[in-house]
Amino acid sequence: MSAGEALRPGREAVAVKGRWRANRWLWLRRLVQAGVLACLLAGPLAGVWIVRGSLASSWVLGVLPLTDPFVLAQTIAAGHRPALTALAGAAIVIAFYALVGGRVFCAWVCPMNVVTDAAAWTRRRLNLRGARTPKRMRTWLLAGTLAASAATGTAAWEAVNPVSTLQRGLVFGFGLGALVVLAVFVYDAFVAHRGWCGHVCPQGALYGLVGRASVVRVSAAKRGQCNDCGDCLVVCPETHVIAPALKGRGSPVIASGDCTNCGRCIDVCSRDVFRFTTRFDSRSQ
Repeated sequence: MSAGEALRPGREAVAVKGRWRANRWLWLRRLVQAGVLACLLAGPLAGVWIVRGSLASSWVLGVLPLTDPFVLAQTIAAGHRPALTALAGAAIVIAFYALVGGRVFCAWVCPMNVVTDAAAWTRRRLNLRGARTPKRMRTWLLAGTLAASAATGTAAWEAVNPVSTLQRGLVFGFGLGALVVLAVFVYDAFVAHRGWCGHVCPQGALYGLVGRASVVRVSAAKRGQCNDCGDCLVVCPETHVIAPALKGRGSPVIASGDCTNCGRCIDVCSRDVFRFTTRFDSRSQ
């Protein structure tokens, strides 16, 4: 792949499939992210309470409780007894992401995804290369945040969580909170490629554990048609998940819990190698 092609992955897909099919999952993700934020912000900004609360804990239409399992885990570790509605809300969230893919939250819901995608785009345009971060850092940080919550008696991560900071900033204004969001952008753009989501964020680590047995998966079903253009590897936020399915001799299904089911590999592939399916579909064409 030439340097110019690496800077603009998916150009061949646009030429072959058209702009919609070469970007549909990206645009659909942006629509879902905007819709989730709109529902969360409609109450405090416009008095229309579709969702009351935040991404950490909320009530949908006043009847459906939703609780972030990571926040609940911190609360329990801190020694606090959660309400039954919080437990029910976490169970609903876990069941949903166990079906569609744990890290679907990271790609389709989390507002920080827009920030990290922007950083990845900036990195490609500037043709930057940076240091690699240990892949298991986020798992260790997950354990560390629970230990810190136990030691302090608080949900320790929520004091610095960029996801919560970004949502609060959209409602109340950013102030110093903007520095947290900016730090993630700078880290991803100039230090480590996809460093935050791929290596650091403990919230993503927990959703990755939830998604290990998820039903909905991406499959390289037509891997025999791959022309080794490398576009899927350029756009994938978790590059290591692709090779076993694309180049391996076993199932073409991407089985890793790290996969975010973002659909970008499906978008940018001009040969339609990838598709959404289930973990039980091992067919290869």
